[in-house]
Amino acid sequence: MRTTTEHLPGLTLTNLTLDAPLDSAEPSAGTVEVFARVVTAEGGGAKPYVVFLQGGPGSEAPRPSLAGAPPWLPRLLEEYQVVMLDQRGTGRSTPVASRVVRAGDGPRAHLAGPLAGLDAAGQAGYLSHFRADEIVHDCERVREALGVPRWTVLGQSFGGFTTLHYLSIRPESLAGAIITGGLSAVRRPVDDIYSATWQIMIGKSEAYYRRFPGDRARVRQLSELCARGEISLPNGDRVSPDRFRTLGIRLGVSGGAEQLHYLFELDERSSAFAHDLAAALPFAGRNPLYAVLHESSYADGVATNWSADRTMPDRVREDTTLLGGEHLHRTLFTEDVELAPFADAADLLAAHEWNQLYFPERLAEAEVPVAASVYAGDAFVPLEYSLETAALLPDCRTWVTSEYEHNGLRADPAVIDHLLGLLKGRRWL
Repeated sequence: MRTTTEHLPGLTLTNLTLDAPLDSAEPSAGTVEVFARVVTAEGGGAKPYVVFLQGGPGSEAPRPSLAGAPPWLPRLLEEYQVVMLDQRGTGRSTPVASRVVRAGDGPRAHLAGPLAGLDAAGQAGYLSHFRADEIVHDCERVREALGVPRWTVLGQSFGGFTTLHYLSIRPESLAGAIITGGLSAVRRPVDDIYSATWQIMIGKSEAYYRRFPGDRARVRQLSELCARGEISLPNGDRVSPDRFRTLGIRLGVSGGAEQLHYLFELDERSSAFAHDLAAALPFAGRNPLYAVLHESSYADGVATNWSADRTMPDRVREDTTLLGGEHLHRTLFTEDVELAPFADAADLLAAHEWNQLYFPERLAEAEVPVAASVYAGDAFVPLEYSLETAALLPDCRTWVTSEYEHNGLRADPAVIDHLLGLLKGRRWL
């Protein structure tokens, strides 16, 4: 393990880098670097540890400061030292990436880093080791390197999915768990999950047009322009109607509806529209693992076979004003110049029979206190399935609320304060 120390006003940052097997079951398959940053408030060196698991997959941990980044950090530092893990493939943990080059006929991308030079099967094999199971193994290596017998985990969204796997295989390492918008379905077919989230997004789309009725015609117009190839991004990518539909992901977060409304009121020929559209679209090349491995997050012992595409309701296919959420379209890998090099590997991963992540009988035996926020209107993690999962856990204290969207943890520091109270038994709802 390599360590360095930095200081910010009121904070000490201890940076840890360690080598981990790419495949924990086959250590000879090579290694990846795993990076974690321990954030300690002034005078807090004796406090217990909590490890934060970011949403995604494919997103690195937030970069900390006491100036409000992330907004939940100051409250958490009152009780813990916070371990910010860059999950493998992100941030400073051996990133998965592509590089765009300019050629005479326009931009082209190629895979960079460990994936460079591998064929599609090799790429898919490498990327198959970046799910929740290996992330938990990385957590255990960091915990052991810190000499911590047990710690608490805070999992947001996909980080909550990862926490459920942690509870399935190593509950003895956990003093507690906080899950925000991340009580994933357990032993539910992936098609059921995407079918449910499509229905949620139909409801959110209709609610959006009740609020901004003039935008329905505008969205239909923009989708028609997409179909004619007349909407493009600053990098030259043309946006198809299916890719445009993924803007609906913004309806699943606080303030997202306003963001879409202000985007739609811009002239589509303007630079402002092109740049704001690029910023609002999900599954972009900055975090390629989000696109490449997203569906695998729900693959509990099955292949996904492009589930989001297959389960799109006919009503949505016929009405271009009905927006999607985290519904990845296979064609994205031909549209996004940075994701195009992953296309063949993504096809192989969609057909891959993934290992089981969640074990109901083990979850039922996990004597770990869990505090979980469940958002009633969550666009990405259906309420019904979250409550089913909560019922599997012997000590899960759920807070069901319609006050927040999926990003409640980031939207309001009161969320982490409430969950800390639940975890410690100070507050029950």
